[in-house]
Amino acid sequence: MLKKSIEKLQQEASLQNSDTLKRSLGPVNLIAIGIGVIIGAGLFSLTGIAAANNAGPAVTLSFIIAAIGCAFSALCYAEFAAMVPVSGSAYTYAYATLGEVFAWIIGWDLVLEYAVGAATVAISWSQYLARFLEKIHLQLPYELIHSPFETAIASDGTVLRGWLNFPAALIVLLITALIIRGVRKSALFNIIVVALKVGVVLLFVALGWRYINPAHYHPYIPANTGSFGAFGWSGVLRGAGVVFFVFIGFDIVATMAQETKNPQRNMPIGIIGSLLICTLLFVLFGYVMTGLASYKAFKDSAAPVAVAIQQTPYEWLSFVIILAILIGYTSVILVDLLGQSRVFYSMSRDGLLPRLFSRLHPRFSTPSQANTVLGLFIALFAAFVPIQVVGEMTSIGTLLAFVMVCLGVLILRRKQPEIPRPFRTPWVPVVPVLGIITCLVMMYALPWETWLRLLLWLAAGMLIYWLYGRKHSKLRRESISEQPET
Repeated sequence: MLKKSIEKLQQEASLQNSDTLKRSLGPVNLIAIGIGVIIGAGLFSLTGIAAANNAGPAVTLSFIIAAIGCAFSALCYAEFAAMVPVSGSAYTYAYATLGEVFAWIIGWDLVLEYAVGAATVAISWSQYLARFLEKIHLQLPYELIHSPFETAIASDGTVLRGWLNFPAALIVLLITALIIRGVRKSALFNIIVVALKVGVVLLFVALGWRYINPAHYHPYIPANTGSFGAFGWSGVLRGAGVVFFVFIGFDIVATMAQETKNPQRNMPIGIIGSLLICTLLFVLFGYVMTGLASYKAFKDSAAPVAVAIQQTPYEWLSFVIILAILIGYTSVILVDLLGQSRVFYSMSRDGLLPRLFSRLHPRFSTPSQANTVLGLFIALFAAFVPIQVVGEMTSIGTLLAFVMVCLGVLILRRKQPEIPRPFRTPWVPVVPVLGIITCLVMMYALPWETWLRLLLWLAAGMLIYWLYGRKHSKLRRESISEQPET
């Protein structure tokens, strides 16, 4: 099977000319990118769901367990990102360890993760924008914030039908325009946005701490009700599965390796640092939230954080939380679009996708054509497709990438143990194996419809590979040209 050698990848990483991405990111930028995609609206909703249905106040333990599960994969990503600091993330790592076909599968899978993820978040961003504007007495027309496949009945009985989700498309196009102008400007914008939403989380913790009722923590782990996952230690574990998806996203940091200064040092800091900081924030958030109100009060609540805020005199905090969700979603879209274009850039450089996806802007040194094509596609997707269709597909794509990276570390440690590794995943093979098991268990728990969509998506990808990628693969052409004549 065709594989790209580690030496070749390292040679690509060392190139610096007008046809390569500029190295301008430091450890703070990378940590901000990781936090930017990890902290989304899920924190404000899934915390209450896991507490009410599974873990009670011990949702804090669920966050820690979920973080440990993510750490297995994060450590494997850190080893690869430091050893092979090129854009492409799991796609590039699979090319070196599993071969071109698997690299294509994982690259196509990352399209699912980033593109569908960005569209899903943009649609939710639109709904929160409408809610935010309602609080200041501005009403957006139903037709302009819903897809043509969505309908509703107005208070007077009129049937409303959406035309297009205009705000969702607009935010994608605006962020696309920003990232075309350069990763440094995008990174600065992301740092500002991340600072704002982390500030809101810390504000909630600081203001809510003094109103915590210690009685809400007893019992800290409620007794199991008789079924697995309904409180008790099994509930803590089930809660970890629920909140696990809040952590997904740190892998996007790895796609920025080719734009990172001193990547051998800074990539592990960015990947592991963002995961540690988010874990601390999530535990503090869950602790305060379940201390302000009984976990039972979050049952069947569409806005569990609002229930907790009602136990404080700060009613205006609900308004700030909605604003934080909007800000958080903005940075998630930004990082998803950045990661998507960098994967396409790597696949195009290898000949598996058309050349336009790896052409760099003469002034900004960004893959501007890839950004434009992907931005338009995702904007149309967000404008015309209802969120129910795209919601669960992001998670399964991410988990599959995690499995491939953990497997890659195992393979490379066995076949090429002599390669210098600036960062080494500890306790191999235990950590990669636990990473694979954790991710497969999470994938198993997803609905069968999600698996079906994944298989259909991968089948479409393999068709494209056989019709285009296989014929234009640079590595395949090089291997044919190197064969001796008979």
